[in-house]
Amino acid sequence: MSTDTQVSNRWSSRYAYVLAATGAAVGLGNIWKFPYIMGENGGGAFVLVYLLCILLIGIPVMMAEVIIGKRGRSTPANAIAHVAAESGRSTHWSLIGTIGVIAGFLILSFYAVIAGWAAAYVFFSGSGEFSAAAANPVTNADVIGALFTELITSVSQLMVWSTLTLIAAIYVISKGVKKGLETAITYLMPALLVLLVGIMLYSAVVGDFAAAFDFMFHVDFSQLTIEGALVALGHAFFTLSLAMGIMMTYGAYLPKGVSIVKTSITIAIADTIVALIAGLAIYPIVFANGLEPSAGPGLLFQSIPLAFGSMPFGDFVGTLFFIMIVFAAFTSVIALLESPTAYLVERQKMSRTKAAVVAGVGIWLLSLCSIYSFAGADWTKLSFGMGGDIFEFLDYLTANILLPLGGIFISIFAGWVMKPNILQEELNLTGTPFAIILILLRFVAPIGILLVFANAVGLL
Repeated sequence: MSTDTQVSNRWSSRYAYVLAATGAAVGLGNIWKFPYIMGENGGGAFVLVYLLCILLIGIPVMMAEVIIGKRGRSTPANAIAHVAAESGRSTHWSLIGTIGVIAGFLILSFYAVIAGWAAAYVFFSGSGEFSAAAANPVTNADVIGALFTELITSVSQLMVWSTLTLIAAIYVISKGVKKGLETAITYLMPALLVLLVGIMLYSAVVGDFAAAFDFMFHVDFSQLTIEGALVALGHAFFTLSLAMGIMMTYGAYLPKGVSIVKTSITIAIADTIVALIAGLAIYPIVFANGLEPSAGPGLLFQSIPLAFGSMPFGDFVGTLFFIMIVFAAFTSVIALLESPTAYLVERQKMSRTKAAVVAGVGIWLLSLCSIYSFAGADWTKLSFGMGGDIFEFLDYLTANILLPLGGIFISIFAGWVMKPNILQEELNLTGTPFAIILILLRFVAPIGILLVFANAVGLL
């Protein structure tokens, strides 16, 4: 394939890139999933294993993706083809980049729908739905449950909120990297952090902070099983938005002179800190109100609203909470939309605005499958035995198959196919530090991600 096209956009600074990449990594999974899985798998013991997995697998694979994007200065498939050609290898390795962009496209089709839930809940909380439900302690849980059920089974509501989410994303992406992506992230990420810290302080005052802290950080290695270690490994890989085409695309916009090693470590640390603060913001409320900490998405959209309804300033804080959730989701939405948009600009020679609209409309059309699945449409025949409906099928296909396989091939490509001197030059490392990263990419990362893949598909 041709490797002579290049993206012309660049981040204005190292700070802008770190904010954008952190925004891509921070999502709904950070808000509810990470605190819960660490609490259920030994607390502090799980954190130690998770950080080790981030260090040994997450960061090296992230660096590999950024290097490929920066070296190729193109969208994922073309960047990999460029680096492969420079290394004297077949350009067919570009398939790895194609798989990543496809995975991100599929993920966004249902992620935009769930982001729409959060947007709807800003409206629900702001209009007093939570406190109104709490006014009747006998039926409050039923009222909140009915509110959630009505939302996710209503085609019209889901269509409105997911459409608004995608329109906002299309608008941001159409403005370009600096005026669109970078500007949005520059406001959204600091606002997200301020809201998160503010809600954490509120939770510490009105909630059971001690119980939450103990749940999350009590070190108990007896609860850390092999399964728990694989969960830590899997989350360490997925939380950094790897193998979705995002980091390669963002790497293509990286200015010269920015340290890939330092920024990758910074992004991983920032992502982990946000996840920990999120836990300390949510779980004091959970334990103070006797809620189930393992409720998953239901924790955000059923249990937490129930608690806010009966807490001091609950409607106000609840509104801020779901605005924060929207910010977390939206930073991931625009990151996922950027890759297919950049592809259409680069490969199909579309204008930025037209490419954003075409990619957004394509994702919107695919999102209708998830919307109708939530609403009860029986499309089990289309799920190929991987899930009960289209939504579950897409979730399973991306999380358990496409992303792990993409991660394995990226690490193999960087460790074995790419010339070592390219890695060395882009990382600006020599001697033992470089040798360690090469070993991690050649052996540790592929084997680790293979274990995650095998566990996810039931082979372990």
